[in-house]
Amino acid sequence: MERAVSLEVEMAGLRLKNPVMTASGTCGYGTEFRRVYDVSRLGAVVTKAITAKPRPGNPAPRLVERPAAMLSSCGLQNVGIDAFIRDKMPLIRDIGTTVIANIAGETLGEFQLLAARLDDCPAIAALELNLSCPNVKTGGMAFGVDPAAVEGITRAVKNVTTKPVISKLSPNVTDIVAVARAAEAGGADAVSLINGLLGMAIDVRTRQPSLANVMGGLTGPAIRPIAVRMVWQVANSVRIPVIGMGGISCAEDALEFLLAGATAVEIGTANLVSPGTPLRVIEGIRLYLEDNGFNSVSRLRDVLGAPPQYELL
Repeated sequence: MERAVSLEVEMAGLRLKNPVMTASGTCGYGTEFRRVYDVSRLGAVVTKAITAKPRPGNPAPRLVERPAAMLSSCGLQNVGIDAFIRDKMPLIRDIGTTVIANIAGETLGEFQLLAARLDDCPAIAALELNLSCPNVKTGGMAFGVDPAAVEGITRAVKNVTTKPVISKLSPNVTDIVAVARAAEAGGADAVSLINGLLGMAIDVRTRQPSLANVMGGLTGPAIRPIAVRMVWQVANSVRIPVIGMGGISCAEDALEFLLAGATAVEIGTANLVSPGTPLRVIEGIRLYLEDNGFNSVSRLRDVLGAPPQYELL
């Protein structure tokens, strides 16, 4: 008799039916993909970033393809918190799976405002803080590159919400562990990483930047080894759950993150290429567990562990 395997994971006070989530900015507000597949089969959906006021986004071109990667600068285009609650929430209520709202503020006060408004929305299970936003109070430096700012925003949001808080970390830092520990010190219930690496492309024919905004976030398979390394470092340095992301396009990619210590994973860029990727990843993880004698996906986190020390090249 075959032993049944469990894909369920518990994370930050949430119970997910499986560890596969869609990353913010790649599946709209969670309802758009219902025409493509059964969204309720996902472990969770993370909405595109929600801001205090509507944002039209950056001018085109916003996307440029690179080998095994995509460079994007969409500018957090969204309807704003008022329209999100009025128009999007009624559609989200019956989505059939966990919904996590990604929020993005230009000031600490905006993060608090967004968190407080969403605290009254029962369909939103948790909040993910987009800490790669520029801090207008410090001349535009991203919140996520400053451990003190990460700790401060996380704590400020925790003070105004009853929902679990996930701090989404920027990889554009010298020490990702220091930033993760700052989020934990601020009361984060989990951390998610990595967001896009800051990059730039130049069109040699026009001799101009390929993106209208000049710089953008690099995502896709090319960044996965960096993301796996950072997830492994963070998972062995904090006591809170870690959500891994960065270049996942198949089950084997997701398994790398789970073996590195992630409790769950988010799939982003692959959704834009092949929307059915998350479902294939879920099935691939299940088959891997069956074939390798694991009865629970949670067991994968204990396999690799942390060596007593490692050296940076």
